[in-house]
Amino acid sequence: MKKFLLAVILAIPFLNVNAQGIGKLAPPKPPEVFPNNALGVDIIFSEGGFGLGTFYRKQIDQTLTGFVDFSISEAKDPQEFTYVDYFGNTYTAGKINRAFLLPINFGLQYRLFENEIYDNLRPYINFGVGPAFVITDPYSMEYFSALRNTTTYCTAGGYIGFGANFGLDKKNLVGLNLRYYVIHMFNNGIQILQDKYEKNLGGFFITLNLGTMY
Repeated sequence: MKKFLLAVILAIPFLNVNAQGIGKLAPPKPPEVFPNNALGVDIIFSEGGFGLGTFYRKQIDQTLTGFVDFSISEAKDPQEFTYVDYFGNTYTAGKINRAFLLPINFGLQYRLFENEIYDNLRPYINFGVGPAFVITDPYSMEYFSALRNTTTYCTAGGYIGFGANFGLDKKNLVGLNLRYYVIHMFNNGIQILQDKYEKNLGGFFITLNLGTMY
């Protein structure tokens, strides 16, 4: 009995532990506030090769951003194949025209997981639609000389994408965006390879975004 009473007396100081707790938790860190505007360039890699673009973004609220972008890149027929001869010269059998894509897109970007992950990684989904210009020139001519013999088509296109912005810098913007473009020709299509016309252009594009925020 004495041992029991001694155990109770020794336990009394600890009965209030749950009520006192171990101190207050630190308040959650407030979200980073970034400038509302961004302007920059896109470096584009696609099945057709290398491309360049530019963009302007305007933040509407913490998760939604409006944007407009413009780019130029080369398009290729899925069946074309480039050969390299003994002297290092390249040529594509059956190729009639080079083709270039110049889309202008207006769209929205929606930030994902705003309260679940740190602000130095800001993933998002985006989509854009707008007019697109398709330019062709003769493959048989030298690259720059052929630019004097271009044919321009006006059509429509758009893309959906998934990407992320990186870092906590409030001035410099660095991001990466994976996009799938669709550009549809409403005429009979354009001829890239001999005896073959393409009406649906586009495909997957990897876009590196570099810009400034203000």
